Amino acid sequence: MAQGTGSINSDYKDWEWSDDAGERARLLQSPSVETVPKNSESQGNSLGATSALGAVFIVVNAALGAGLLNFPAAFSMAGGVAAGITLQMCMLIFIIGGLVILAYCSQASNERTYQEVVWAVCGKVPGVLCEVAIAVYTFGTCIAFLIIIGDQEDKIIAALMKEPEEVGSSRWYTDRKFTISITAFLLILPLSIPKEIGFQKYASSLSVIGTWYVTAVIIIKYIWPDKELVPVEIPTSPSTWTAVFNAMPTICFGFQCHVSSVPVFNSMKQPEVKTWGAVVTAAMVIALFVYTGTGICGFLTFGAGVEQDVLMSYPSNDIPVALARAFIILCVLTSYPILHFCGRAVLEGLWLRYTGVTVEEDVVRERRRRLLQTISWFLLTLLLALFIPDIGKVISVIGGLAACFIFVFPGLCLIQAKLSEIQETRAISWWAQVSYGVFMVTLGAFIFGQTTANAIFVDLTA
Repeated sequence: MAQGTGSINSDYKDWEWSDDAGERARLLQSPSVETVPKNSESQGNSLGATSALGAVFIVVNAALGAGLLNFPAAFSMAGGVAAGITLQMCMLIFIIGGLVILAYCSQASNERTYQEVVWAVCGKVPGVLCEVAIAVYTFGTCIAFLIIIGDQEDKIIAALMKEPEEVGSSRWYTDRKFTISITAFLLILPLSIPKEIGFQKYASSLSVIGTWYVTAVIIIKYIWPDKELVPVEIPTSPSTWTAVFNAMPTICFGFQCHVSSVPVFNSMKQPEVKTWGAVVTAAMVIALFVYTGTGICGFLTFGAGVEQDVLMSYPSNDIPVALARAFIILCVLTSYPILHFCGRAVLEGLWLRYTGVTVEEDVVRERRRRLLQTISWFLLTLLLALFIPDIGKVISVIGGLAACFIFVFPGLCLIQAKLSEIQETRAISWWAQVSYGVFMVTLGAFIFGQTTANAIFVDLTA
């Protein structure tokens, strides 16, 4: 994209934005990313330490996660392998486009996090909506993580007791609600209370190892299936034409790395839009292979009967799968505090901005408010996780919200950035980019509206 002359939202500071409002710039930074402070004296020469190859790894890490467990079910909803791959490929064009747009707008606005770019480029109302959306998205993802813990612990306990899941669940100490609660209180809550989270870099590496191992197990189990596996029906077309759209939330949830992409871009040694385009293309292709491999092999193994969490379709006594479950639990245990930290930081920033108090002035009450926010967040997510049966219902809601981060906000940023350019005549490329932005906003709004309405009126009322 060509850099136009002119400023983006020159009245940005008029919105009473404070540079230190909230925990701010660190809040949605990807693990292992270290950026140069925005207000560095030598800002023009301040370059990050991340190479292009390192940036590829971090973006892949940000994209891959527990969402891959739902991809086989998404292929089933889409109507088979051909439909699932086609849908992914079509959406991937706009997913990569959104990442490039965010880098372009970050460079133009000189902002270093997703929500700051939206604030600077689009103004107050979209900025607030973006921060609220981030808080809701991280809240929903934390619920999904707790559900995943319960799913995997059910199977592991059944294997250890060498009894069917139904028998084991009748005992109070193996009851799903008890196991989720005790795990959450003993492990997740203590990790969520600290103000800073220093283990992000270790959690990121662990997550990558875990997701790759899960994918490898699912592929191997398809190539060499268990002898007792009964042949299943493999759908080759969707049940209805609208069923294809029901797979979109899973794809959006799986590939959503846009919120953490801006700090990654600014951490690069050469933060250039062209270089970034190559980085995100390579990263998304890698993620595509992982998700597609999981989706195809998991779907072809279990067909239309595949569970929303594919690991739940495998028997409890399968040792490689049991190890995959342990990996997923470990990944989720370390990822929940990070997601909570992100949501808490956004809420903190909104609160300080609303009250007009700076961080320095609010030190005394910060600890009390952080404890209250953390405990409230933790108890609400735990309560909802105990009564929501599977991750599919949660992903159908937050996946639609992920479409806003992938399509709507980047599209709005592109439109506003181009409208802010001062040009005597507007070339065809200018109109093409504005049209592309309008299409992204329209597509994102459609995905969000359709999937959210379906989740509310079908899944959540079932």
